[in-house]
Amino acid sequence: MKLIVVQFFIISLLFTSSFFALSSADSSCGEKCNVRCSKNDRKHEECIKDCNICCEKCNCVPSGTYGNKDECPCYRDIKNSKGGPKCP
Repeated sequence: MKLIVVQFFIISLLFTSSFFALSSADSSCGEKCNVRCSKNDRKHEECIKDCNICCEKCNCVPSGTYGNKDECPCYRDIKNSKGGPKCP
């Protein structure tokens, strides 16, 4: 009986820690993308959506509101369906 309680506790702890790790990653992307898209010429909602997709894929967003894509080659190299850059 004690073994079952211990196993349940360990599984609960692992689940909780992974949930908080995912939540903090998502909020980090959101904050970085808000900065990245703050002065963008594109529609703000579209910029945020694309930036979040790229951030989730690459785990990084270049600093500033424009350029600096060499800081994150994965982010820089993602292309849209027409072959242009996907990430703002």
